[in-house]
Amino acid sequence: MALSLEEFVHSLDLRTLPRVLEIQSGIYIEGSIYEMFGNECCLSTGEVIKITGLKIKKIIAEICEHTEGHESPQPFELPMNFPGLFKIVADKTPYLSMEEITRTIPIGPSRLGHPCFYHQKDIKLENLIIKQGEQIMLNSVEEINGEIMVNCGVVRNQQSHSFTLPLSQEGEFYECEDEHIYTLKEIVEWKIPKNRTRNVKLTDFLNKWDLMNPFPKGFYGALILKPVYEIQGVMKFQKDIVRILPSLDVEVKDITDSYDANWFFQLLSTQDLSEMTSKEFPIVAEVIEASPGSLLPRNILQPGKTIVIHKKYQASRILASEIRSSFPKRHYLIPTSYKGKFKRRPREFPTVYDLQIAKSKKEPLHVVATKAFHLPHEELSSIDVGDQFLVHHSQTTEVLCEGIKQVVDVLACEKILKNSYEAALLPLYMEGGFVEVIHDKKQYQISELCAQFHLPFNVKVSVRDLFIEEDILAATPGLQLEEAITDTYLLISDLVSPTECWEISVSRWNMTVQLVNNVPLDTGSFLVRTLIEEITEEQYYMMRRYESSFLNPPPRPPKHPSVEEAKLTLLNLAEERTVRLPKSPKSLHVNISKKPHSNQADMESKVPAGCPNALADLEKEKSKSEAPAAATTGAAPEIFKNEKHQK
Repeated sequence: MALSLEEFVHSLDLRTLPRVLEIQSGIYIEGSIYEMFGNECCLSTGEVIKITGLKIKKIIAEICEHTEGHESPQPFELPMNFPGLFKIVADKTPYLSMEEITRTIPIGPSRLGHPCFYHQKDIKLENLIIKQGEQIMLNSVEEINGEIMVNCGVVRNQQSHSFTLPLSQEGEFYECEDEHIYTLKEIVEWKIPKNRTRNVKLTDFLNKWDLMNPFPKGFYGALILKPVYEIQGVMKFQKDIVRILPSLDVEVKDITDSYDANWFFQLLSTQDLSEMTSKEFPIVAEVIEASPGSLLPRNILQPGKTIVIHKKYQASRILASEIRSSFPKRHYLIPTSYKGKFKRRPREFPTVYDLQIAKSKKEPLHVVATKAFHLPHEELSSIDVGDQFLVHHSQTTEVLCEGIKQVVDVLACEKILKNSYEAALLPLYMEGGFVEVIHDKKQYQISELCAQFHLPFNVKVSVRDLFIEEDILAATPGLQLEEAITDTYLLISDLVSPTECWEISVSRWNMTVQLVNNVPLDTGSFLVRTLIEEITEEQYYMMRRYESSFLNPPPRPPKHPSVEEAKLTLLNLAEERTVRLPKSPKSLHVNISKKPHSNQADMESKVPAGCPNALADLEKEKSKSEAPAAATTGAAPEIFKNEKHQK
């Protein structure tokens, strides 16, 4: 039966792609050639086209709110690279079967591919009863004993229970409320059901938007996102991918079951390649399309090039960001095989609570205060700019607040005086400012840093990687190594030079290739070259959120003690904080219970050497890295003054 192209798209089940269509009729003159988005294709009656994908081409946004007495804002196109952050509003329209859900919503191995629903009534299974309103997570779709089933799960008392539901399962399924924040790219790829709109709330921005802001000034409200789709396909005997709007006025007939698909070239995307089994590699392919701005040499991924895809595998990168006060910062993915060397850089801590997280059993953390903080309690220590401390351990102590004793979490430290030490108790709620003093002058490779210290960690490149033609990290004033990222990579090479190979990420490189047969391959040894990859702010945001999605968020620092909160104890929360900062470089065994030292020689042996020089190095580095930007603190001159006095 012939359908309009729009009707076909509306009824299309994406799981059944690819589909072969025959053009039945249209407004076009038979045999005419029409240009569509830069690709030419013939749409004559009787012509066939293989549909390989359905993608969202653009988003039309409509503001839900309007002010009385003012005209409602007109719908507008929201750029796909718009840096907004959005919260999803649950759809109030129910899905009437599992089949409808799987046909319209992406479900897959990605962290975003697990939508959650609840049912209006109890669902009775053989060994489990899913209660009315209970959250059901859809994990995957697979064939079990000849029937397509949805693998689901519920969580009860922190225990996960798995079960399956058939596509024929009927009822009223509603979307669960979603508290996560998403980028526009994530919503487009995962969170807009086919044939539906998506209501969202704009909550924030990833970075500054240089172009004209399409929203009213100060707008943070509700929107309706309406997708505009495009069909992706290939014509018979043609390699180019054609893109057609569903609104094209032609009628088509689905002839997939009766047509030999071998008449079409076999095109594979990067995602298709990643889903192939390891036994299917190596393969030879011709590049049809590739991401612009390739960093690979000799234009290996230029359309028309023949490449060898040797294998796929998991590889690690270290996610790093520039240390600078200005915005935006640059972000990098550094391979663990990077041959450059790093020196440690001081860390900055905004609160005493951050010091508590960063302290190490291996060595006391040595810091200098950059901000004064005075306390009304005699039991606790006040701080002046330039004070130096050795951080030891956490404990609790009692303080008098308006005549009432309260228990406060504190950090036991030693304050370094001119000729002695003084015991100091710093409350975790203290909002001071501290800079680490570095005594370690050793140069490390990135693999050594990851093995010996906890990330995040501050470093600076001291020796560039001589095996890289242009080491973009060498000119960076400072880097924070944040965490290790594991991703799927393809190992590729030019067919002309198959022994020199490069890694490309499946998730960050878009590529379409056509398989080439009957090409002899030499599967001997090869040299793997890796690249330092600079990523966008959006990619950085998504990586940080993905990698931290299985960790509990850190608690807020303890609050200032008050009469209403008679007992303030957050040690258990502090222990649960999952973000660990790296260890201090030098082991200094100091007994905090000792009285101030009277022996000058003993004091000199225990006070870390080179402290003024370390501070001077820090200030030199900060002045270099922040010269174009405004200074982040005005306390630096006072630190220098204090240090000179201590000399």
